Amino acid sequence: MNYLSIHAHFYQPPRENPFTGLIPQEVGAEPFHDWNERITFECYDPMAQLGNFDRMSFNIGPTLAAWLEQAYPVTYERILEADRLNLARNGVGNAIAQVYNHTILPLANRRDKLTQVRWGLADFRARFGREAAAMFLAECTVDLATLEALADCGLKFVILAEWQAAGRRVDITQPYLVRLPNGKSITAFFFNGALAWNLHNDQLGDPENFARYSLPLAIDRPKNSRKEDQFVLAASDGEYYGHHYKGRAHWLSQLLHTEAPKYGWQISYPGLYLRDHPPQEEILIAERTAWSCFHGLNRWEGRCQCEPLDFVAPTPPWKGPFRLALDNLAAELDCVYEEATAGLLADPWATRDRYSQVILRQLSPAEFTRREVGGVEASGTALLKVERLLEAQFMRQWMYTSCGFFFEDLSRIEPKNNIAYAARAIKYVKDATGQDLGPAFLRGLAGAVSWRTGQTGSQLYHQIMSQSV
Repeated sequence: MNYLSIHAHFYQPPRENPFTGLIPQEVGAEPFHDWNERITFECYDPMAQLGNFDRMSFNIGPTLAAWLEQAYPVTYERILEADRLNLARNGVGNAIAQVYNHTILPLANRRDKLTQVRWGLADFRARFGREAAAMFLAECTVDLATLEALADCGLKFVILAEWQAAGRRVDITQPYLVRLPNGKSITAFFFNGALAWNLHNDQLGDPENFARYSLPLAIDRPKNSRKEDQFVLAASDGEYYGHHYKGRAHWLSQLLHTEAPKYGWQISYPGLYLRDHPPQEEILIAERTAWSCFHGLNRWEGRCQCEPLDFVAPTPPWKGPFRLALDNLAAELDCVYEEATAGLLADPWATRDRYSQVILRQLSPAEFTRREVGGVEASGTALLKVERLLEAQFMRQWMYTSCGFFFEDLSRIEPKNNIAYAARAIKYVKDATGQDLGPAFLRGLAGAVSWRTGQTGSQLYHQIMSQSV
């Protein structure tokens, strides 16, 4: 049997102003108020109405899910129902979790890796009503330490691009076992890059031609002659289906519901296939790699050659100094958090991991803080201090959102939002302890320079702060 699985990664960064919590009107999204609304009209709602979520593997980012839940509850419920239908039908759901803040985990420390995974799992559990079996990594960026964090949190498999396998040519029609340094293991599914490219190529023909001519190219012919089962996986951003390419949601519906089955394909998804086909071989992964860039992690920590040519400018690369400024601030935030909560929190990092209960509005910040401090005799001032420091840790996670590093210039809205989250973390710490971490952060930001405007990160910081008043 030949099995076909289409995985779609549905995600939008937080569009709210970090200071007001409101989404401003966004240029280019017209006639809609903002890009979330426009993309919902073009993609998420048609995909849900057509039943595409029922027939594919997917993850939906926590920021997007939270927004849909409030703004488009019918669409949101249809997405959740798709997973429930598959769980009832097959005993295995087709949705998987996502790293909470879309953080590039190989660039994060061990504690941040675990917080991002645990927050993502808590969000998934609250929405889908079950435990996740897998987690979609931001940009599929991976290293062994990241896979260890996933395995330590009980996750069973991960989706990667075929070029993220190392050591030998990978057979992308089957899952593989990845042995980890901590003695655990995780299963890796490698998606077919050529098929994924064809899947959302705007010049592609009708879905029947795709099923008739493109899909057979993904099959391993010797395995086919031996009548061995094969699992063909294609993965892409979910927004391709209707937003980036008009009409593609209907195209996908025809492929999944009619044309692929007509040509003998069994529609499946990784969790279901893994249930009946455990990995028979082991493989190594190529460390510090991504699905969206062939140049390792340069895209998120330095200067990447696949960015626009006009990025080659006389100003120094900005991403390195920008990330270093954030890393230094994060270290200071962590130090203050540990020292100021000593004697109040038994394990401040376990408390931070459980802060997902506040994020998901299961507990108010005050209720959560009182419970975490527990039997310790603490004044109202001490409780408020812990509450503010936890809010600072929440903002600290937001300042690493991957889109702040993905694009070509510091002056874009995405890096500026990351700076704004850092500013909020600094404010919470100052409110809680009186310590001002701003001056040191500004000195670090001065080394990051926009090649478009000539503004430094510190100038953008002051601009952001003046507009937030």
